[in-house]
Amino acid sequence: MTAIENLSGALAEDAFPGEVVTRAIVRDVDLGPGAGRLALITLDNGHDHTKPSTFGPQGLLSLNAALDAVAARAAAGEIAAVGVTGKPFILAAGADLDGAGAAITAPGIDPAVARERAHAIAALGHAVFRRLGELPVPSFCFINGVALGGGLEIALHCTYRTISAGVPMVAFPECFLGLVPGWGGTYLLPRLIGPASALKLIIENPLAQNKMLRGPDAFALGLADVMLAPADFLEESLRWAAGVLTGAVTVQRAELASAADWDAAVAGARFFADGKLHGAAPAPYRAIDLVAAARTASRDEAFAAEDEALADLLLSDELKAGLYAFDLVQKRAKRPAGAPDRALAAKVTKVGIVGAGLMAAQIALLFVRRLQVPVLMTDLDQARVDAGVGYVHAEIDKQLARGRVSADAANRQKALITGSVSKDGFADADFVIEAVFEELSLKQRVFAEVEAVVSAECVLATNTSSLSVTAMAEGLAHPERVVGFHFFNPVAVLPLVEVVRGATTGDAAVATALSVGKTLGKSCVIVADRPAFVVNRLLTRFLGEIIGAVDEGTGFEVAEHAADPLGLPMSPFLLLQLVGPKIALHVAETLAAAFPGRFAVSDKLRAVAESGQTSVYRPDFSVDPDVIALLSGGDHPSTGAEVLARALEGLAQEIAIMLDERVVAAAEDIDLCMILGAGWPFHLGGITPYLDRTGVSAKVNGAAFR
Repeated sequence: MTAIENLSGALAEDAFPGEVVTRAIVRDVDLGPGAGRLALITLDNGHDHTKPSTFGPQGLLSLNAALDAVAARAAAGEIAAVGVTGKPFILAAGADLDGAGAAITAPGIDPAVARERAHAIAALGHAVFRRLGELPVPSFCFINGVALGGGLEIALHCTYRTISAGVPMVAFPECFLGLVPGWGGTYLLPRLIGPASALKLIIENPLAQNKMLRGPDAFALGLADVMLAPADFLEESLRWAAGVLTGAVTVQRAELASAADWDAAVAGARFFADGKLHGAAPAPYRAIDLVAAARTASRDEAFAAEDEALADLLLSDELKAGLYAFDLVQKRAKRPAGAPDRALAAKVTKVGIVGAGLMAAQIALLFVRRLQVPVLMTDLDQARVDAGVGYVHAEIDKQLARGRVSADAANRQKALITGSVSKDGFADADFVIEAVFEELSLKQRVFAEVEAVVSAECVLATNTSSLSVTAMAEGLAHPERVVGFHFFNPVAVLPLVEVVRGATTGDAAVATALSVGKTLGKSCVIVADRPAFVVNRLLTRFLGEIIGAVDEGTGFEVAEHAADPLGLPMSPFLLLQLVGPKIALHVAETLAAAFPGRFAVSDKLRAVAESGQTSVYRPDFSVDPDVIALLSGGDHPSTGAEVLARALEGLAQEIAIMLDERVVAAAEDIDLCMILGAGWPFHLGGITPYLDRTGVSAKVNGAAFR
């Protein structure tokens, strides 16, 4: 019995009943004189591109059967090469984690059986994929579309690779979810493109909001030997493969990095992971260890180490949390709870933006890029207007310089953005959003001025972070068209928009806001019109508890690092710096007025805001001593553990109250908002299951959230 037969025996088909099997379909392609015949394997799960091909045990065995056949034909001299590609727009999206997770964590499963299954899944992937690099003929991977995780590893196992310039996503997202690239990635990638570039793909990108590469970026890193146009990608890939086989095309490979360069890259990755996670999540560190060992390990040794890592991590709480968070982002975020009929959404052909400051300019840039409709910015004077339009132009120029847009596209985008000191240009706008200072009377005046100009159907949106949308609509002839549309900073990075339904907001306004948000590439959550909505309310409570401990006498360093065990994307006072002390003070005052007793206005925060200080940290990341002086004083210091417990208990209390108030439809929406709007880490899962898992929910509220 072969090793693969042994492994398949440990992965009984009935243990994975939900697997959508990706079939390996083989056909022959004649490459022409001198090149011979290529056996082309197409990976296809039978669905369109909205359901990417993945690999469970049966999918791996289907690929193995195809490789059995082509290996026999290669040995007999019937074929000169093997190629692998995917169905339209998709190469493969890696392992079937839903099916694997269900099989490994099935209720009542014996822990030893669970680990055996986890190890067998890891080992089966290695056993099958490595055959692509060990055939008696060259193998080619034609990366025609999305290549994630195991999908990218298939390509790495092949002898040669082509990639389409139109590929939208290439990545190793495993560390984002709580895994490691475990089907050869940590060994093959650094040996192909060097350890520094490999660790960027394996560690840095996943920990930077799961950043994906496009085809040109992947090619620039060396992941493929040639990049080809998408229109006739497969035909040109086959032509290129023929050139390789005839000797007309020669592919050069870089030498293995030196020990010093390898060690430096590994040290840099550890430093980066520490800065992001402070040791809170095991997967990235496990991946770094695997890459470190890959320099001297044999292929067998490296793959065996990956098997052990996957077997451990597939059983971890971190993966369960990551899969829960991933499911929210991939499914619930695309179907907002409480959404009205999509048919009510108005078509948006022109957008107006009141304000031309940095936030307004970021919003304008996003509208120009994604909606590709005229956008008019207004402000009090021409200098402000010019600055806002100038920012948008400068950002488009940066994209042009980086090759992200063509010259024609850049010119078209610039032509779409205009500015004026008059709101008269909003007359034919379908969607006008205000992004002015957080003062209710000012926003009410702005909406009254806009309503006097626009049509009765135009939606009026506010980017307020904490004020009442209902109050903003008071006095308008059509209050039903006012809706909250709250972006997060930086606008281009954070994917959440809180769509706020005021007491008078109509379904048409909400439907239009959701439609616009989707076109902008954002995930929307419908929230009730309560002070600070979801993310800012919870962040203010969290930060307020930590600053409260500082008010009492806790040292800056203790408070700043109290939350390190969570591995949050930024520390409390770095968050304060990003938000800005004046804005943070304003939101704290709003919430303290709305919810006295739970929210307080820190005297020390007020002192920082009134001092004019905007940065806690200097450019070299040393702490500004003037800010530290303002934060000093008090005679009741707490330990770091006490500060963290206080902050988490505050969150548990606040979330329970928000759910009672029906701020959102369910706890899952709280989790989604915090993941997408605050960067709550995937390795913790949603905030409510984390509070449940750690016992904080039961301690504070007497029951779990879920």
